[in-house]
Amino acid sequence: MCGIAGFLSSDHISADCSGWLYDMAGTMVHRGPDDEGVWYDANFGIGLAHRRLSIIDLSNEGHQPMASFSERYVIVYNGELYNFKDIRWELDSENIPWRGNSDTEVLLATIEVWGLEAALTRVNGMFAFVLWDRKNGIYGCALIGWK
Repeated sequence: MCGIAGFLSSDHISADCSGWLYDMAGTMVHRGPDDEGVWYDANFGIGLAHRRLSIIDLSNEGHQPMASFSERYVIVYNGELYNFKDIRWELDSENIPWRGNSDTEVLLATIEVWGLEAALTRVNGMFAFVLWDRKNGIYGCALIGWK
């Protein structure tokens, strides 16, 4: 089970917050011993931290926080998409430059191609995530139970 954390500051903290983010990730080491990562955007004051338990894609290509193929979206994610292989197959016609085989990457591509709302109606699974839209400077969060 992975761990996700982060913050959003209205003060747009310009200092390097990676230390704070690594501290946040460090408190969740029991949730994900395989990898950790942080991401921070000083322009918007948002930081994301992730601890990874590698299950589906054991390669470094499943590292999080993960950016979408266009770099528009950044996500931290925990859970499982039960239909990610079917969704990926459906998205293959979009010529997406896949990097790995994680359900996180499939969720990001689904959001990129179909939009957040439509993506959430198409995926099946149990998961939680925080998504940052770098283009519009907005975030979205979801906690979805099995449907």
